[in-house]
Amino acid sequence: MRLHILGPGFSTFVRSVRLYCEEKALDYTHGMHVEGKTITLHGPEHKALHPFGKVPVLLHGERSVSETTTICRYLDEAFAHASLRPADLAQRVKVDQWSAALATYADDRLIRRYLLLLVSPAQPSRPIDREAVATAEPMATQTLGLLEKQLGGQQFFCGADYSMADAILTPMLDYLERVPDSAQWLKKTSKLRDYLFRMRLRPSGRNVLTEPNFS
Repeated sequence: MRLHILGPGFSTFVRSVRLYCEEKALDYTHGMHVEGKTITLHGPEHKALHPFGKVPVLLHGERSVSETTTICRYLDEAFAHASLRPADLAQRVKVDQWSAALATYADDRLIRRYLLLLVSPAQPSRPIDREAVATAEPMATQTLGLLEKQLGGQQFFCGADYSMADAILTPMLDYLERVPDSAQWLKKTSKLRDYLFRMRLRPSGRNVLTEPNFS
């Protein structure tokens, strides 16, 4: 049964699941087309797979799985030969709690409440509300500082090995670095900047962390 990641290619969380599949060397497809049929974002067929009309949704045969952290855990269980889940309980808990925090709080502060003020896939020519951006900047920079503190001198976000937390975080940082207004803040967090550089050099990063296509 082939894997399909339902969602637009520019979605940070679609990219997170793609990174996880790449790291596990799994064969998959992605996009809003399923077996030649277009699934309209937020349309009835989409909401039949995710009641809140969110992405990504992983399709695996007759099974559908939603929510990024759940999808990654499903992939570890369904393809146990290539599991990225730590064997050690303490490390597993660390990865799980940081992955949940990144998908919830970091995404909200860095992407929903900040980056989407600067760029909008739905309205690419929309003027930037500079007052709103200035209001959101302190929380965004505080969050980057918090993430840099957690990363410290580690190779990966939660330690010595690649984990779900890396797959969730790197698409956010990648987008921040591509927008001049937000890139200035990322440059001030040298550990995160160097971390992003390393993640982009990985085979998974070269395949997924590319210039976004909003069309």
